[in-house]
Amino acid sequence: MALDTQTGIASYDAPEKDLYEIGEMPPMGYVPKKMYAWAIRRERHGDPDKSFEVEVVDTWDVDSHEVLVLVMAAGVNYNGVWAGKGVPISPFDVHNQDFHIAGSDASGIVWKVGEKVTRWKVGDEVVIHCNQDDGDDEHCNGGDPMFSPSQRIWGYETGDGSFAQFTKVQAQQLMPRPKHLTWEESACYTLTLATAYRMLFGHEPHDLKPGQNVLVWGASGGLGSYAIQLANTAGANAIGVISDESKRQFVMDQGAKGVINRKEFDCWGQLPTVNSPEYNAWLKEARKFGKAIWDITGKGNNVDMVFEHPGESTFPVSALICKKGGMVVICAGTTGFNCTFDVRYMWMHQKRLQGSHFAHLKQASSANQLMIERRLDPCMSEVFEWADIPAAHMKMMHNQHKPGNMAVLVQAPKTGLRTLEDALDARR
Repeated sequence: MALDTQTGIASYDAPEKDLYEIGEMPPMGYVPKKMYAWAIRRERHGDPDKSFEVEVVDTWDVDSHEVLVLVMAAGVNYNGVWAGKGVPISPFDVHNQDFHIAGSDASGIVWKVGEKVTRWKVGDEVVIHCNQDDGDDEHCNGGDPMFSPSQRIWGYETGDGSFAQFTKVQAQQLMPRPKHLTWEESACYTLTLATAYRMLFGHEPHDLKPGQNVLVWGASGGLGSYAIQLANTAGANAIGVISDESKRQFVMDQGAKGVINRKEFDCWGQLPTVNSPEYNAWLKEARKFGKAIWDITGKGNNVDMVFEHPGESTFPVSALICKKGGMVVICAGTTGFNCTFDVRYMWMHQKRLQGSHFAHLKQASSANQLMIERRLDPCMSEVFEWADIPAAHMKMMHNQHKPGNMAVLVQAPKTGLRTLEDALDARR
C-alpha cells in the first residue's frame, strides 16, 4: 500500500474580506483582520456550556518562528473542560490574554509563515502537536524539551488554541497530515496518541518491551485506545479496564489481550487507613482484581506497567498490582488529584512511580509516523459541528461520549473530506 505524499496546492478564486463565515475559504495565504473563535473569559469560568461563547476577535499575527494555520478540524480533549471551568488552574493565571481559546489538537493548512520558518510553506497540510517551548535552554538542546522551564501546552497554557478559524503555533509543532484520513480524523488523535507514546516508550529503562504486560485504565477512551494499539506495535500485551460492558468489544477490537470491567469490584477511591478493618476489606477486593489480571496473564504474572490517568479513584490499586520492579506511569487525574497508596508495596517491591506529560517533537513525530503508515487507527467516534463545541465538552465532562476520540469541524464544511479540493467542492 502506497504511503501518503504531499500534493500541490489547489487553485481557486475567493474574495478578500475582513471576516469570513465558518467554512468559507479565504484566498490561499490571505489573512483576514478578524476571525470567529470560541472564547473563554475569566468571569465566565464554569461548565463548558456556559464558559464557551463565540466571539469575533483579531486574527493572530505571527513572529519569525511561528506559523498561522487555517483550522479545518479540531480535537476535543479534557483540558478544554479544565480551561472552561478554570480548574485545577485558570489558564488566565498562566498567560496574560484577555480571552482564552481552548483546543490542543487540529488539522489544517499552513496559511502564513514567519520569516525564519524554512521547513514549512503556505499550502502545506498539517497536524499540530501541542508542546511549546522557547528552545533556548539545555533541555531543548540535547536534553528533554518536556523538562524545559518554558514548556507549555498550546491551547491550555496558551490562549491561542484550535477552536477558531486560525490558530498560531510554533513551527516545531507541525507534522505532516496523514492524507488517507479525513480532516476530522486527522484532527482527533495527536494529543492522546503522543501522550500515550511517551507514557509507554519515553521513560527508560521502563519502556514497554515485547512480551510485557500493561494494564490500561480507561481502555475505551482516546488515551486507552492508543495505549492498546501502541502496545501491539511493540509486541506487548495490553489488558484493558472498562466501566461499561458495552465497550468490551471495542477494546478487544483494538487488540487487547483481555478486558476487565471495574464495576465488578469494590476497591475504588482513596485508600483506607492501613491495617484498619476497611483497609483489610479493600485489600481483599483489590487482590480479587489482581486475580482477574492473572486470569489473562497467567497465575503470578503481575503487569510490568500500569497506564494511569484516572488518578484518585484507581491509584491505590495501580500501586498494589504493579509487579516488583515495575512502573506506574500517570499523566492525569480525571477522577481527582489526591492520590493515595500503601507505600510499603512501593519501596519493598522497588516499584517506580513516573509522572508523564504529553511528548516532545521526536516522540510525537514517531507516533505520527505510525499513523501515516496506517499501523494505527484514529478511533474517531463522534464528530460535532462548529456550533456544538460546548456540547461536545459537556459530553466529555460527564463521561457520556462514545468510545474513542471526538472531533469538531471548523473550516471543513462537512465530514468525510480528505483534501482542500474536497472542501472547496463541498462549498459550491
